[in-house]
Amino acid sequence: MVKAKTCSKELLEKDDFTQEDTWRIFRIMSEFVDGFEVLSKIGRAVSIFGSARTPPDTRFYKLGEEVAYYIAKAGYAVITGSGPGMMEAANRGTKRAGGQSIGLNIHIPCEQKPNKFVDTLLDFRYFFVRKVMFVKYAKAFVILPGGYGTLDEFFEAINLIQTQRIAKFPVILLGREYWKGLIGWLRETVYKHGNISKSDLDIFTIVDKPQDVAAAIKKFYGRA
Repeated sequence: MVKAKTCSKELLEKDDFTQEDTWRIFRIMSEFVDGFEVLSKIGRAVSIFGSARTPPDTRFYKLGEEVAYYIAKAGYAVITGSGPGMMEAANRGTKRAGGQSIGLNIHIPCEQKPNKFVDTLLDFRYFFVRKVMFVKYAKAFVILPGGYGTLDEFFEAINLIQTQRIAKFPVILLGREYWKGLIGWLRETVYKHGNISKSDLDIFTIVDKPQDVAAAIKKFYGRA
């Protein structure tokens, strides 16, 4: 009896089309539909990225809170990954400014819980769908100190602009001291080896003050 049950279960799993790659298309489609449905109504927004590991009692956390505050005061909704650290800081600053705070949460093995400052929350299983939402509904990318995930979003944006897959928009790195090593490597190694052009280094901007981020965005859109 036990053997028959096991075989039956194995056959059921084998024949379950919801486990096949083709079924995933419907799951992917549903994430796109949900994302487009919600985010198409938010108006002008800025996507802010940064490390999930930044503690609240640090200078970088305060920097993230302040930059979001000024962006929200300039009339933009703020989109983050909804998690802790710099994402929480940005959502907190937006809330303090009375702005609209959006979180795009991702399902990962180490569960990421949305922070309490998010007003509108969307959950995603697929990173690539989530990344489309960050780009499609943002008037600017603000890159705060972070790790691999933050770097991934930064390079994704500047690559899309470089290859003209999307129109140019502000991509702003905050914190010259933190980013100077990366920028130096791009200039002294990547550019010198001919792997990018000089104009590619102008796709992004570096500033040090939270107020300068909002000012750069407004200037780009002629709203200064």
